[in-house]
Amino acid sequence: MIDIDKARLNPSEVFASPNEVLHHQELSRTQKIEVLRRWAQDAQALQVAEDENMTAPPEQPSSRLDEVMQALHDLDAELDPES
Repeated sequence: MIDIDKARLNPSEVFASPNEVLHHQELSRTQKIEVLRRWAQDAQALQVAEDENMTAPPEQPSSRLDEVMQALHDLDAELDPES
């Protein structure tokens, strides 16, 4: 059973990849989009830090923004819920 609240707060601690979110049977489409949008926010923040030559802690994976964006695209969802 997936802890959806934890997944919404820190998707990379619950799922190995954005693709795993996309294909998870327990999550609704809406839940998948919520989790992936959060993952995108985290990935964007990490990318900004990397661009500013700040290094991530060793336990923090590198940005997976491209994978997240592809998963959102596969769900016919956008990054910004207002778009």
